[in-house]
Amino acid sequence: MSRARWRGVGGALLGLLLFGVGILVAALLVRTYTLPSSQVSWQGPGVAEVKFTPDERQLLKRALIGALRIPTVSFSEEEQNVTALAELGEYIRRVFPRVFSSSIIKHEVVAEYSHLFAVQGSDLSLKPYMILAHLDVVPAPPEGWDVPPFSGEERDGYIYGRGALDNKCCVIGALQALDLLLKRGYKPKRSFYIGLGHDEEVSGHKGAMKVVEKLQSRGVKLLFVIDEGLAVVEGVLHGVKKPVALIGTTEKGSITLNLTVNQPPGHSSMPPAETSIGILAAAVSRLERNPMPNMFGEGPDAFMFEKLAGEFAFPLNVMMANLWLFSPIISRVLEQKPSSNAIVRTTTAITIFNAGVKANVIPHIARATVNFRLHPAQTVDEVLDIVRNTVNDERVEISVLDSFNPLPISPHDESNFGYQTLQKTIHSVFSAAPVAPGICIGNTDSRHFVNLTDSIYRFSPFKLKAEDLSRIHGLNERISVEGLEQLTQFYYQLIQNADFDKVPVAHRATHEL
Repeated sequence: MSRARWRGVGGALLGLLLFGVGILVAALLVRTYTLPSSQVSWQGPGVAEVKFTPDERQLLKRALIGALRIPTVSFSEEEQNVTALAELGEYIRRVFPRVFSSSIIKHEVVAEYSHLFAVQGSDLSLKPYMILAHLDVVPAPPEGWDVPPFSGEERDGYIYGRGALDNKCCVIGALQALDLLLKRGYKPKRSFYIGLGHDEEVSGHKGAMKVVEKLQSRGVKLLFVIDEGLAVVEGVLHGVKKPVALIGTTEKGSITLNLTVNQPPGHSSMPPAETSIGILAAAVSRLERNPMPNMFGEGPDAFMFEKLAGEFAFPLNVMMANLWLFSPIISRVLEQKPSSNAIVRTTTAITIFNAGVKANVIPHIARATVNFRLHPAQTVDEVLDIVRNTVNDERVEISVLDSFNPLPISPHDESNFGYQTLQKTIHSVFSAAPVAPGICIGNTDSRHFVNLTDSIYRFSPFKLKAEDLSRIHGLNERISVEGLEQLTQFYYQLIQNADFDKVPVAHRATHEL
């Protein structure tokens, strides 16, 4: 073939290639700019907002401060500060006498320290729903805190203390909202429950599970459940400037393992080639150096980013709207930070390492505890197989202390009453913040309620900036006074929104090219 003909063929192929690229780019842009907008408006009447009086604002602050000063610490399932839990139970009685004396509310203590409130609505044909929160907190050694962790100190518009975010704010906010509604003469149409567990931080086996057993014995089925979980985040998702609300429609599973090495003890002057500590250290090092596979796109995580595609700046909006093409790139970016890495895979955390008793004695036994949080696309058995293959050492005994699979994914379509009611309330309280379903990477009491409803939502109604994420279970946990009022506003409007007997209808715009 002549050189001229080769040039002609090459030119034709280049033309076809450019045409194909043009078609691809056009398809990507069309999909990006014709996705439904995250901005919606709601049909039908609105509900009343809280109009706090100055006295009510002060009472709300004092209610949380007093609760934070009671150290309801859970160290383990066997060790809790039950004296403090009993004190907190008496405290909420004193702070919210209207709630405890109302003729439409039945209160009972469950398993000594948990609390169940049954609020009777006027229309018993409507299925009830449930609001969950918990009374206990994780330990908080004072080292590193700017204020004592159980002081409830107010400083520069923030209230500090262990439980300010996790989760006494929701305890106080939900009870305060109910109290204010009663004070204003509101009578709910739909019955609902408020459940306050006392051992969420150590499994909920004695608190939330007992509440579930009590409700099951009465034949109760729930329309939906809302518990703590994700929040209104700002500056957390790279490329999104405005606050966005994430509702956990599932939560990760969990496995806690003990890895144990048993070797002959001896004197440090005559060490063997490998000690029990060395063998175990190598095993846990292999687990850290070989993370679980990236599962982005195989669970609900990809849907969250696609739902929020229109909120990302260019060119991320194009990539998020077309994950069928860009998911490998996005998934690699997400795994660079611990907070987003936890979304795309089962995480591995070495949490306890015990070995040795004396400097000149080679220890007989070395033991490590490892916690895995399971991505929704994996099961306990699948993760255990990967762990055994990664450790790959018969001298390391692997035993399961506790495990459960990821939770079912709750419905989040436009026909689901619970999700749409939450979305409508969030839009009203948080300045029309875009809403998307997500994965709750921690575990909550709500996982025990799967037999009572298929609609379980994990949402903490407050704003979190990137720098606030480490405060939960960390140092200087705090909530702003404004955030506490907004949280109470959320429950106040949620209770009213749930009184409608039809699914809220949203009008959703589309982006225009």
